[in-house]
Amino acid sequence: MFEYTKQILLKVSFDKVLFRKELLKAMEWMKNDEKHLLKVWCITTFGHHYQDIIMEVFKKMT
Repeated sequence: MFEYTKQILLKVSFDKVLFRKELLKAMEWMKNDEKHLLKVWCITTFGHHYQDIIMEVFKKMT
């Protein structure tokens, strides 16, 4: 599911609202170890554009 989530986030990364929506959705069904990997990947890949969204979503899930 981690790889699938990465594909989805890459496809919707053009839109801030869609990115947040898909990230929240993914966080609901991912395992804890996958959540950590996803956070690292998101910060590395999208941190320059969506750092505020990434931190908000991961803060809610902890």
